[in-house]
Amino acid sequence: MRAYARFAAACILGASVYVSQGVADAADLVILVNQGAAPGVRELAAGFERVSEHRVTVIQPDGPGLVQRISDGTADLVTGNPGVIEEHVRGGNVMASTVTPFVLAGLGLSVRVGAPKPDISTVEFYAAALLAAESIGYSRGCSGTHVAEGIEELGLTPELASKTIRTEGGPVTDYLARAEFEIGIQQTNIMVGVPGSDYVGPLPGLLNKPCQSNVGLLTVSQEPDAAREMIRFMVSPEAAPLLRRTHVEPINP
Repeated sequence: MRAYARFAAACILGASVYVSQGVADAADLVILVNQGAAPGVRELAAGFERVSEHRVTVIQPDGPGLVQRISDGTADLVTGNPGVIEEHVRGGNVMASTVTPFVLAGLGLSVRVGAPKPDISTVEFYAAALLAAESIGYSRGCSGTHVAEGIEELGLTPELASKTIRTEGGPVTDYLARAEFEIGIQQTNIMVGVPGSDYVGPLPGLLNKPCQSNVGLLTVSQEPDAAREMIRFMVSPEAAPLLRRTHVEPINP
């Protein structure tokens, strides 16, 4: 009995040491995200916290805030479309060897809440819906670029120019909620379920050109090891269902 008691005490002591070391090694990570990746990254952050002892804060800064935080040592990771991340690499703010694609976000269409939902199930119906709309809005980012390319491919750019609004800053659904235009097009993952708007569906066929987001380690990170763990988690099999909850597709299915 005394031998068993000594064994049990040793196990408890060993467990206590392990937990203490785990707490000591826990990191507080900060991820700076682009608008299009934000919903998915928040899901990934919560998932990573469940399987690790690290804590993760997700921040979507404005332009000046991003510039400051990628260089002042208060953040560890940054996400963005490939071109943006490449600019960070060239500027010395992101380690090139860590840049990792992790998500693809397709394009969708929404209308003002309560407005009739057009049929956009085919390219022809989508084109007809754009021509019939009183006004159209889409962003200037990746999704807006792809929407504009699709409209150009349809040969509708001149006809739609006078009733098209290119948004700045907030998501397209903000403009729909304020009734600033009738139809809004952007990434599906930041349109579904937003008050003041009704989601219609994804753009049809080859016009649905997804936007890719990459993640990279900031050179000023104070927690590079934990940040690298987070990157590995973001492209792991466990991450895929978390991303799909937010209406996007993982790079690694």
